[in-house]
Amino acid sequence: MNYKTLLYTLIAVTLIACNQKSDESENIKKLLEKESATWRAGDGKGHAECWHIQPYSRILVSTADGHTFDIPAIAMTNTDPKSMGNGGYAINTNYKMNITGNNAWVSHDEVSTAKNGKRSYSHEIRLVEKIKGEWKLVGQSIHVYKSER
Repeated sequence: MNYKTLLYTLIAVTLIACNQKSDESENIKKLLEKESATWRAGDGKGHAECWHIQPYSRILVSTADGHTFDIPAIAMTNTDPKSMGNGGYAINTNYKMNITGNNAWVSHDEVSTAKNGKRSYSHEIRLVEKIKGEWKLVGQSIHVYKSER
């Protein structure tokens, strides 16, 4: 193989690999945004579709006032709509992720706005796995750091 052919092949492979990573990261972002939206809408079925509970799944939450909660992971797929969000919306920013094969971790910041306009702020770490070709949440850690009064 001559030098130019080898160079073009390497460039093409690199571009394809980068594009696939980009597609995967966009699919993960869509999953996380769907999970946030279904929680706030009280859509238990839609929210459960975002999750795949594993034996090692864990949900950890720390609040701005110093409390911590270790929530049973099954609560993410067997949720009473009355205990879910009550409207509003969330905006996720500052995504950082590491995708390795069918596993990924993602960190992001979230600003949640309740139906009454009150905002809460959190740093979140999400663990996702590709299950039967689809990204699913398997764990998360949420750290609320500030809320408006």
